[in-house]
Amino acid sequence: MDPKRQKVKLNDGHFIPVLGFGTYAPEEVAKMEALEFTPFSIEVGFCHIDCAHVYQNEEQVGQAIQSKIADGTVKREDIFCTSKLWCTSFRPELVRPALEKSLKSLQLDYVDLYIMHYPLALKPGKELFPKDENGKLIFDSVDLCHTWEALERCKDAGLTKSIGVSNFNHKQLEKILNKPGLKYKPVCNQVECHPYLNQSKLLDFCKSHEIVLVAYAALGSQRVKEWVNLNHPVLLEDPVLSAIGQKHKKTAALVALRYQIQRGVVVLAKGNNKKWIKENIQVFDFELTPEDMKAIDGLNRNIRYYEFQPGVGHPEYPFSEEY
Repeated sequence: MDPKRQKVKLNDGHFIPVLGFGTYAPEEVAKMEALEFTPFSIEVGFCHIDCAHVYQNEEQVGQAIQSKIADGTVKREDIFCTSKLWCTSFRPELVRPALEKSLKSLQLDYVDLYIMHYPLALKPGKELFPKDENGKLIFDSVDLCHTWEALERCKDAGLTKSIGVSNFNHKQLEKILNKPGLKYKPVCNQVECHPYLNQSKLLDFCKSHEIVLVAYAALGSQRVKEWVNLNHPVLLEDPVLSAIGQKHKKTAALVALRYQIQRGVVVLAKGNNKKWIKENIQVFDFELTPEDMKAIDGLNRNIRYYEFQPGVGHPEYPFSEEY
């Protein structure tokens, strides 16, 4: 088996590739980067593409995927494509239209995975970040379980193969898992996860319920001021990661990605240049020792780069819980 095709089984019987390509980029370059780097990522062997409506570049990602299908590089069934339901479409009647809009942009009949992007419902409408006159986000009150039921219907309709969540804490996951009449469990919880925020408690919780943890910001963060706390140290400059990398003749970035795969976490890699994208696929060429893994576990210091500060104060703000 081609190591690049390494997959993990989801609780609904489908399979997810353990390494994914993240398409998030700062707004001003999001469309351009999607057009340039998504086709390249497929050429070098990425078959798992992580998208979202809020990234505002699904049309470009769709063009990229179609171009690689058209030139024979891949078939649709070789590609695992994720999209995410944005917070302004959490009212049950808005869920399917939101997914259909993403499918139209991506030029796909179905996505492989559709997930709730954050557990915070926001006021529906054209604005992705609806704000009041004081610049505060306008929240909406929607029961997350009702949104989940609408996602279950999308799966039944064949618009998505699997359904999951993102940025949920364990209590929010429990709410869905304990929902009366639950038809499908979330297959995954996509969260920020890296050696400085290793999410070991959330990972254990997810494993105990057959939920796969998917790691974003696995290399720390892009320094985007609206989203990121810029006072935090840069993960890839960590001396422990560098030393382990030197030992294996690999970069600190590859060590950080490999760490996740070896603990059973599906990991997303963002690359905004071709050299890095090509390098990230080398994660399958080496193995970390138990001592390496232990040393990296020891780096955990609960540093969260993506705090999503505008969401603080929302009754479902997820990051006030320990995990």
